[in-house]
Amino acid sequence: MPHDHAHGHHHVDPDAGDRAVAAAVGVNVALTVAEIVGGLLSGSVALIADAVHNLSDAASLGIAWFARRIGRRPTDATMTFGYKRAELVAALINLTTLIVIGLYLIYEAVQRFFAPVEVIGWLMIWVSVFALIVDAVTAWLTYRLSKESVNIRAAFLHNVADALGSVAVIVTGLLIVSFGWSWADPLATLLIAGYILWMAVGEIRGVIRTLMLGTPPGIEPDEVLAAMETVEGVASVHHLHIWQISERVVSLEAHLVTDAETLPQIARVKGRLRDMLHTRFEITHVTLDAETPELACAHPARIGS
Repeated sequence: MPHDHAHGHHHVDPDAGDRAVAAAVGVNVALTVAEIVGGLLSGSVALIADAVHNLSDAASLGIAWFARRIGRRPTDATMTFGYKRAELVAALINLTTLIVIGLYLIYEAVQRFFAPVEVIGWLMIWVSVFALIVDAVTAWLTYRLSKESVNIRAAFLHNVADALGSVAVIVTGLLIVSFGWSWADPLATLLIAGYILWMAVGEIRGVIRTLMLGTPPGIEPDEVLAAMETVEGVASVHHLHIWQISERVVSLEAHLVTDAETLPQIARVKGRLRDMLHTRFEITHVTLDAETPELACAHPARIGS
């Protein structure tokens, strides 16, 4: 039974963005120290919550940087698909951390509603303005890379949530200074936590789907099967699997039933299938097992198995 592979490669500068991510880690560590000190001096749980989240920003960026480097390692006998999925694992870690932090912030905010603490509003405001500036710098350093990698995007989302948190803390400080509304501090914390959870849960679904070898979004297996069976020389297709090796590499394997009788004829049928799958569905890694109608699988599943 002939067995065939087609590979598509995405070439990326191996050092692209590493220095930007490292710089983002440094400024976020400095900001975390400043916010913790400011939160302790002002008595603001929202500011400390923002500092804790900012520390997770630094950690997430560090994990993202490390995963980028691992992901560029070549294939070997142990990892025959390479190390590309290191970035997906890093994204899963970062997004899971965000969810845990969001739940913790909700707990802290509820505690403050029942046990209010005096808050120094002006100190909150100035520290948060500084935090917002750092958040803007970090966003600038990672925005371009976030379009290319789910790993960096997870870290970038950490930063976006933190920037919104800084804005919320500034508004809270103004309310405390202007009206003495101490309850605004835990309320702002609840809003920050709610946004963090909404954002992280939405993003983590796609990461889990990819790690679980789910069909990539935007690709319908039935549509792929129908398109494959219109290719000249293809009688039918079954045992179809479609998944992502990494964020940018979509793979397909299937059993192909064909009337082609010689190896060159079978190769031409497979070549037409590869070209169609790449052009129409951007599937770049294709594995096909060829079968004759007489020796095809009995009662095969169209998708899976």
